[in-house]
Amino acid sequence: MIRRALAFQHMDDEPPGLFGRFLAEAGVALDVVMLHRGEAIPSLAPYDFLLVMGGAMDVWETDAHPWLAHEVAAISEWTVNRNRPFMGVCLGLQLLAKALGGEVGLGRAPEVGFGKVELNALGASHPMMRGLPTAFKMMQWHHAEVTKLPAGAEVLASSPVSHVQIMSVGREILATQFHGELTPALIERWAHIPQYISWLEDALGPDAYERVRAQSRPQMPKIERLSRTMFQNLTANRRLLSAAA
Repeated sequence: MIRRALAFQHMDDEPPGLFGRFLAEAGVALDVVMLHRGEAIPSLAPYDFLLVMGGAMDVWETDAHPWLAHEVAAISEWTVNRNRPFMGVCLGLQLLAKALGGEVGLGRAPEVGFGKVELNALGASHPMMRGLPTAFKMMQWHHAEVTKLPAGAEVLASSPVSHVQIMSVGREILATQFHGELTPALIERWAHIPQYISWLEDALGPDAYERVRAQSRPQMPKIERLSRTMFQNLTANRRLLSAAA
């Protein structure tokens, strides 16, 4: 049974979102460490679940963000030594790959906005993908990607731009390159963050935010259903989401 969860957050506006809601619905206590603010990673011993969020920094930018090295070490301790359930999002996927001995580098192209993700044959039959459609649209916002899989990792889904969109290790470690944590409130917050508007326009051209916002409206209920299904599949063995099922 999972009673206490820990989240690593890397930017003020990249919170746990939907995954935080799912944990709260199940009565799980969630502690959030704001690494970019200099908060220290606590002992991992009291926790049953680790959630690692996205961020604009890259895994190799340890000079600018020294805490990244400590985070990679903590993720390695969690997944290798403690072997407890793990969920990573975007940067969280890349940090997981790095922690387990894989490699991360610049992708052949940035991937920003709502785009198609498709399960491969392994993903279509994988227990953690049970109940998902074979193809769906999700929000992307990254220019780096996993370039070499760590030992034991499996790719369950890809996009036309990025091969590693969903990666699993065993049956309790799961990470996505896309942003399945998004809520309508998070997208509304972007309107008040000039840097986010600038990043979107650099990738997608003028008025990018309004176009992405409009595209998000019909997608949000689908994103919530899909993310909830993945989360339930990941935690099924621990009976985490019995209260929300």
